[in-house]
Amino acid sequence: MKTVMITGASSGFGLDTARHFLEQGWQVIATMRQPREDLLPRSERLHILPLDVRDPQSIDNAVRSAGRIDVLVNNAGIGMLGALEGTSREIVRDVFETNTLGTIAMCRSVLPQFRRQRSGVIVNVSSSVTLIPLKFLSVYSASKAAVNMFSESLALELEPFGVRVRAVLPGQAPQTRFGENARERLENSFPEPYTDAGKRLFASMQNATQITESKDVVDAIWRAATDPSTPMRIPAGADAIAAAEVA
Repeated sequence: MKTVMITGASSGFGLDTARHFLEQGWQVIATMRQPREDLLPRSERLHILPLDVRDPQSIDNAVRSAGRIDVLVNNAGIGMLGALEGTSREIVRDVFETNTLGTIAMCRSVLPQFRRQRSGVIVNVSSSVTLIPLKFLSVYSASKAAVNMFSESLALELEPFGVRVRAVLPGQAPQTRFGENARERLENSFPEPYTDAGKRLFASMQNATQITESKDVVDAIWRAATDPSTPMRIPAGADAIAAAEVA
């Protein structure tokens, strides 16, 4: 029986991914900053562990407790939307520590095991905003673009050991809590000179006709984890696929 470890499994893509792998008969290590036992069906194949990807000790403890891992899904991430002029250094640091450095730290933590096994898959959840430049997403896009290039370079590094790396690029998914997550960092993020442009942006997002469903992302993660023929970058969702076609 194979084991998948998923970060950020308390909601959205991470929670749905954990549920899908359970349904497919895998052993699932679902990690969360604040573990909850009521989010997923009870199963002997499910283990919920505390994990904060910004905390090295937390990472070490979780990976040690997980035991053998066959697939790592780096899903934990935070959103950020706003003008750079209204974005504090603390918020920039938090976004990169979670989205970029947290992903790198998680990969580094499983590599000794994967290398010894001469097998393993790393799936890094990035974003389709990295495919085309978008206003008011400079910090978030940069944090995810770094994940893309990190993933591609790491894939070359690990290929001799039989370890695969893939990046999944979801589009805008209004049905998840990701937007709610981003709102925590919206205060003062649109100073007066940017207010009108910000309002137009929110209106356009609400009127989007092409969006990403959570199922699109779960399917992409599943393919990345189980199908060696998948491309390095996998857009997930109608809007993500459309962006990839014009990028």
